[in-house]
Amino acid sequence: MKKSALLLFILVGAMILAACQPQTVEVTRVVTETVTETDTVEVTRVVTETETVTETVTETVVQTQRGQGDQLTFFLWQAPSNVMPYLSGGTKEQETSAIVIEPLARYNPQGEMFPVLAQEIPTIENGGFAADFMSITWKLKEGLLWSDGTPVTSADVIFTYEFCSNPDTGCTQNDLFSDVSNMEAVDDLTIKINFAAPTPFPYKPFISYASPIIQKAQWENCVGANAIGCTEESFKPIGTGPYMVTEFLPNDSVLYDINPNYRDPNKPYFSSVFLKGGGDAEAAARAVLETGESDYSWNLQVAPEVLAQMQLSGKGTVQSARATSIERIVINFTNPDPALGDNRSEYMDGNNPHPFLSDINVRKALSMAIDRTTLTNFGYAGSGLPSCNYVPGPPAFVSTANDPCNQDIEGAKALLDEAGIVDTDGDGIREKDGIPLRIVYQTSTNAVRQGYQAFIKQWWAEIGVETELRNIDAAVYFGGDVASPDTYGKFYTDVEMYTSGAAGQDFASLLSNYTCENVSGAANNWFGGNVPRYCNPEYDDLLAQLNAEGDQAKRQELVKALNDHIVQNYVVLPLTYRGSVSGFSNRVLGGRINPWDSELWNIADWTVSSG
Repeated sequence: MKKSALLLFILVGAMILAACQPQTVEVTRVVTETVTETDTVEVTRVVTETETVTETVTETVVQTQRGQGDQLTFFLWQAPSNVMPYLSGGTKEQETSAIVIEPLARYNPQGEMFPVLAQEIPTIENGGFAADFMSITWKLKEGLLWSDGTPVTSADVIFTYEFCSNPDTGCTQNDLFSDVSNMEAVDDLTIKINFAAPTPFPYKPFISYASPIIQKAQWENCVGANAIGCTEESFKPIGTGPYMVTEFLPNDSVLYDINPNYRDPNKPYFSSVFLKGGGDAEAAARAVLETGESDYSWNLQVAPEVLAQMQLSGKGTVQSARATSIERIVINFTNPDPALGDNRSEYMDGNNPHPFLSDINVRKALSMAIDRTTLTNFGYAGSGLPSCNYVPGPPAFVSTANDPCNQDIEGAKALLDEAGIVDTDGDGIREKDGIPLRIVYQTSTNAVRQGYQAFIKQWWAEIGVETELRNIDAAVYFGGDVASPDTYGKFYTDVEMYTSGAAGQDFASLLSNYTCENVSGAANNWFGGNVPRYCNPEYDDLLAQLNAEGDQAKRQELVKALNDHIVQNYVVLPLTYRGSVSGFSNRVLGGRINPWDSELWNIADWTVSSG
């Protein structure tokens, strides 16, 4: 095992050190053609061409002066509820905090790890990762300061672990620390992370925008149950990034100014950042592509033909890239009946099952009724692919056991008939044990998702399932307000829809979201990653095998097996393998979409285009 694991980490080390290598990328170009018809009327049509090209990505470094530029303006239609990713389950909080608080290392757009606060990436080759897989040692860069001018030390790193691993904190990323037995400060700049068992993939704690370092002095009174009351801290965290928050209005806007103690004295170029939240995806796209009001807009869930037309204005461009993000329907395995009061959607050790979605025949029929190709063409043509898998990429990790998953309305009807789930009173709605199959289906508010809902409601009606559609403002739906009944983590409906993916290429953390330990509920402030409340010891055993396996080929097979378990038990219904789609202003140089980490991963390097 050690030899195969050593080979794996030789490969990992080579991947980390790769730079400026030729890569195959998918490029979408919008071409405007003017043709003259026989009746002499000129017609302009928009043609979208997609081709695969091989290009060499070369970073251009422009020497600038700190604060030389004006203000950057961002439009995020999913407004952040705080600037603290450990106390929110939303990607929007991870994005908006990424320019303030930073991890030891990040992933670049090619999925390669690079150091941020660390001096280097520890590997077996450089001695930083123990040959027995039982520990990893990180060294902080010298001279790092927090935005308040105090030094960053190993005590801050260890405190971050203690904060997030405390079960009463309700940390949304606690699974990233699940393999850790303890951490120790070797000296002020050196941290040794000890694992409870051999851990072949040690790059989970403090990697990517999902796991930043927080300042002990600011947060030490916020550990455990006290965390929920630390509003000021979560609105204005002290960080090491290029910017710091000076004004925060929850679910509305954020104003950032330059961090005067940022480690590069010549960066960032732009003097401030103003982030406006709210509205919808189409308004966000228009702001960056048509009107020029925004320099960057994230997560543009807008029909492809609409985006293509907007780009003709010449104000901005759309960038798209795929990593592991999957748009899916999540099944609630617990009973969301409001009559249950505090027990609504609570797992209760398996004693509160959903009255009909606990039946695999119902879940399977719902999946069979869906036409994934139609949905994807409607919402993400050119930037998405129909998917039958929860883990949709990269190819080495993708299962073929679930292909094809074509729509089969008649098959779904026959399955329910055979299971005795039939319409007994002639109202068009089937019943299971006398309970009608009436589903409340929620998601965030945007045109593409409402289109998905409308299609799926019709298809489910065809198999005898009635569906009530709900859409919730994204700031609330993906927010961290534990008092709100409408967050996706509380999951007070029967099914819901959203997208997420892996942080980098750590599939163990992604797949840990379906373990019994991570069931979401009141005990963890509804921040548990296991939103469907699914619990199966067989799945947990498979994940334990993945966490203990060092051979890359075997890890790939275990990821496929875990994917198949989720998909074939219809815990989630995968729909579309989504590319990240964002808009960048033509006036900004340096913005590069990153499907593996924060899209603002290199904001300190952004400058003004000379064009």
